[in-house]
Amino acid sequence: MKYRKLGDSGISVSEICLGSWLTYGVGVEADSARACLDRAFDEGINFIDTANIYGRGAAETFLGSALKGRPRDRYVMATKLFFPMTDTDKGLSRQQIAKQIDASLMRLQTDYVDLYQCHRYDDATPIDETMEALSEVVRSGKARAIGFSEWSPKNISDALAVPGTVKFVSSQPQYSLLWRRPEAKIIPLCAANGISQIVWSPLAQGVLTGKYKPGATPPAGSRATSDAMGGFISRFLERPVLETVAKLAPLAQEAGCTLAQFALAWVLREPNVASAIVGASRPDQVSDNAKASGLAIDPALFAKAAAIVGELPA
Repeated sequence: MKYRKLGDSGISVSEICLGSWLTYGVGVEADSARACLDRAFDEGINFIDTANIYGRGAAETFLGSALKGRPRDRYVMATKLFFPMTDTDKGLSRQQIAKQIDASLMRLQTDYVDLYQCHRYDDATPIDETMEALSEVVRSGKARAIGFSEWSPKNISDALAVPGTVKFVSSQPQYSLLWRRPEAKIIPLCAANGISQIVWSPLAQGVLTGKYKPGATPPAGSRATSDAMGGFISRFLERPVLETVAKLAPLAQEAGCTLAQFALAWVLREPNVASAIVGASRPDQVSDNAKASGLAIDPALFAKAAAIVGELPA
C-alpha cells in the first residue's frame, strides 16, 4: 500500500480508503463488515471515511465498536456533517457543528477525528460562521483537519477568503472514468491551495468492476439488487454505459490487472488525488481494490480508456 499526504495537513493516508456509505451499519451484516475492516488493516489501508448521516448514526456506531481496542494512531478517521439527523438538526451553523462533532465522537468512541468534513455547502449559514466554528473544532483538539464534499469553486474560494480561520485540506467529490467533472475547475483550484481530493464512487457504484453486463440481469447479491444500497446506481446501468465499460476490459487485461484496479489506478494517476474511497461487502473486494495502489500502468492505456468513455453522450 502506498500513502499520500492529505493536502497541507501533514496527515498521511493510504491511496485506498475504506468507505461506509450504504454499507456498514446499513446494507452489510455486522460480521461481514468487521471482516472487511480487518482485511483493510491487513492490506495496509489506514484511512476510513464515514458520516453522521450514514444510517443516521449507524455507520459511526458500528465503526466505534469495531475499532475499539485498535491503537488510535494506527488509523485515520474521517466523518462529516450537514444532512438532517432530525427535523431540526441539520446544516453547518455554529450550533450544529458543535453539537454534531460531539455526537460523532461519542458514536465513534474516540476523543478526536482526523478529518471533519462539510458534507455539502450550507446556503442558510454565513460562511464566516461555518469556518469559525470548524476552526474551533480543530483548536479544541476534536479534529486534526477539516474538509468539504461537493462544494462549488465559489464556495471554496469564499471559505478560503475568511481571515483567521483554519484552512481546508481536503475535497471529496465524485470522480471516476465515468464522472470527470471535477477536472475542469475543482482540481486546479484545490491544487493551488493545498487541498487534496478524496474521491468517492471511483468505481461508479461498482459498474467499473465490469460485473454488470449489457442486457443481463444484475448478479445476485450485487449493489444493484439491494434495496438498502442500490438507490444511486441506476444512472450507470444504462445500456450505452455498460457497453462502454465492456470496451474497457481489454485495456485492463493488457495492463495485467482487474478492471476495478485499472479504474482505481486511473483516478490515482491524478497527483491531486490523495485517496480513492471504496465500498466493500466482502473481504476479497477489499483485497482486490487494495492492489490498485502503486500500480504502474502505461499512460497510453489510460488515454485509450478516456477516449472510449469520451464517446458516451454528455
